[in-house]
Amino acid sequence: MVFSHPWLLWLLPLALLPLLLQRAHAKHYSWVDMLPKDPLSDLIGLILKLLAVLTLVFIILGLAAPHTTETKVERIGIGAQIALVLDRSASMDDPFSGTTDASGNTTVGETKSVAAARMITEFVKSRQQDMFGMITFSNSAMYVLPLSENKKAVIAAVQATGGNALFQTNIGSGLTSSAGLFDKISDSGSRAVILLSDGAGRVDADTQQKIKDWFDRMHISLYWIVLRQPGGLSIFDSTYKPAEDQPLPPEIELYEFFKTFKTPFKAYEAEDPKSLQLAMNDINNREKKPIKYLEKIPGHDYSNACFIIAALMIGLLLVVKHLEVRTWH
Repeated sequence: MVFSHPWLLWLLPLALLPLLLQRAHAKHYSWVDMLPKDPLSDLIGLILKLLAVLTLVFIILGLAAPHTTETKVERIGIGAQIALVLDRSASMDDPFSGTTDASGNTTVGETKSVAAARMITEFVKSRQQDMFGMITFSNSAMYVLPLSENKKAVIAAVQATGGNALFQTNIGSGLTSSAGLFDKISDSGSRAVILLSDGAGRVDADTQQKIKDWFDRMHISLYWIVLRQPGGLSIFDSTYKPAEDQPLPPEIELYEFFKTFKTPFKAYEAEDPKSLQLAMNDINNREKKPIKYLEKIPGHDYSNACFIIAALMIGLLLVVKHLEVRTWH
């Protein structure tokens, strides 16, 4: 048992005042020694004083706000520890390909960042026992949220990712930062990083080795969702040949690097919100493994119970006062 305002407990000695004070009408008679002893009246008087003492005790305890501490219970559930790594480069504010209505007019679709935020929010809401963390990146990584079971905080973080962006895509920084989210968290048995971007940047050899080592050591799976422009380069195009003396495009180079991971890796391409939704659904189905997690059980507040007991005692004292025989004047 702990108290939110323990300093109020210093007022507890004041609860003894009813034992020290005499009833007012006891002073109306100068000498009552000739009256016979009345043990029942004396007992009732003592009980009433004790009730007054307990009333003050419970009022002070209620003001001090007693409560039990939060406890954690280990449970077995279905889920994962998931780090969301979201691209915030300027191109993410471009819309998906438009849709054509019956009259042949083309309407602009929602932006990639808005569609991603909407579907990730739905994804988070559908996962009851997961822990989520978040990293965003453009020219460098931004630490947004550690791995947390607080779904409201995760959803608020996802919906806050639509700020100003820069014209760079530093995926290496985003991935190294995402691996760091798992560093001091005990392994639940299922860990994954969901990388969502509409392009790729070059990752130097040292950073590649660091990412590969960290993902292997921490047993982290990787899901990469590429938001591709319709008709653009596909990372799955095995027939693509770069121009002579030219390196592979960053997307294909990064895809080839991810395939060297010892831990599971899966890539997706999304050209519109529908294909993005299909990718999120597939990840949702894949990441349903038995995991151990700690369920937080909040402490119980006993303030109201103290005030209710005090109110009942005050009510009892008022009833006794009403039934009291009046002193003769």
